[in-house]
Amino acid sequence: MKKITYHKLIRDKIPEVIAAHGSQAKTKKLNAKDFEIALLNKLSEEAREVVAAKSKIELTFEVGDVLDVLDEIIKLKKLKPADIKKARQINLARKGGFKKRLFLLWSSDDGYKTRKKNLT
Repeated sequence: MKKITYHKLIRDKIPEVIAAHGSQAKTKKLNAKDFEIALLNKLSEEAREVVAAKSKIELTFEVGDVLDVLDEIIKLKKLKPADIKKARQINLARKGGFKKRLFLLWSSDDGYKTRKKNLT
């Protein structure tokens, strides 16, 4: 039996899917801290799969995966939907959306901090 090493967070039914195909797998349950790290890594993995999607149906499934991971992060971190909505509205008011399709080529360094956050 050839083994492939993954070391990544998987969905709950994946071990059953693997077994149904006649293969074996070894899993472990993560503690809270390791789960959080794995979940954030999963978000990066799923985002890369969105970028790599080749068809609309594939893109649809990959975006769904990203949303599932984001939902889990929201639950884990006990984020409030109202706070997320407010943060999105603030970002839209401060920075705008993406309707103009602008692509930044360069900017002078004036000390502006794009990561400054405040929900007020």
